[in-house]
Amino acid sequence: MSKTTADFRFCKPTGALICDKTPSCSSGAETNERESVSVMEGDSVTLKTNVTEIPEDDDITWKFGAEKSLIVKISTEKQTFFTFNNTTERFKDRLKLDNQTGSLTITNITTEHAGLYELQMRGPKLTSKTFSVSVYVRLSVPVISRYSSQCSSSSSSSQQNCSLVCSVVNVGHVTLSWYKGNSLLSSISVSDLSISLSLPLEVEYQDKNTDSCVLNNPISNQTQHLDITQLCHTCSGPVSLIMLISTAGSLLIVAAVGIFWICRKHIKADQAVQTHTEEVTYTDPTIHKRNTQKSHVKEEDHVEYAPIAMR
Repeated sequence: MSKTTADFRFCKPTGALICDKTPSCSSGAETNERESVSVMEGDSVTLKTNVTEIPEDDDITWKFGAEKSLIVKISTEKQTFFTFNNTTERFKDRLKLDNQTGSLTITNITTEHAGLYELQMRGPKLTSKTFSVSVYVRLSVPVISRYSSQCSSSSSSSQQNCSLVCSVVNVGHVTLSWYKGNSLLSSISVSDLSISLSLPLEVEYQDKNTDSCVLNNPISNQTQHLDITQLCHTCSGPVSLIMLISTAGSLLIVAAVGIFWICRKHIKADQAVQTHTEEVTYTDPTIHKRNTQKSHVKEEDHVEYAPIAMR
């Protein structure tokens, strides 16, 4: 019989199987379907039997894992039995069974509940269906940080570059990617559980930056947009650095010239005082003796002083 997901019902009292949508079905045929289901950790998932009502003559069993450990059974008397052993103890207080349809719900699911689930509906015919359940952990928002504290610039232009890295921890079965707008720049994928990922990127410093880091798995994603003004604002561009150096150099030159002129002024003043002192000259005085021929009015000598000329 070909694979089908059509609803089916049993005719009474013969028990012949009649497919609502597939007229080619025949009594006693065995069906075996396979379905893949993905679910987020902590959510609930329902594995559906695709029947609206369990036939009275059918037994329904749910088994888990490669060992096909029995976890749930509905007997022909419509009695429900939950069985737990060392393998299935993890399902305690997490299973709900719809007694009308036989669908199984797993609540608050975790990664340890991932695996194969087999449904068997045994009556006049055997119907089997396998569910492959994948459980994904909830994704955290990736973190963008500076990869290096130093800035770099292209030799052919004055444009400043900034080295960044996007990181996540404790993830599995995910892809980490850098995007510019809607264009993929780079990506890395892992299938292991509880692993840390990082993806570097070097960007040009721009106020209007459209880069973003995206973490995704098959059923969800988390995006962190890059705010380059927050991550690279401490770096000064080449032009600003040159202006700063030029200003500092100019101030040093002005200060040196000022000190030189002050020192020179003091030196000239000292030299002027010294020259003024050294240029003072003296003349020898001329002494004239008293004229003995004149009248003797006074006996004291008359002394005449010559004037001192200063240049």
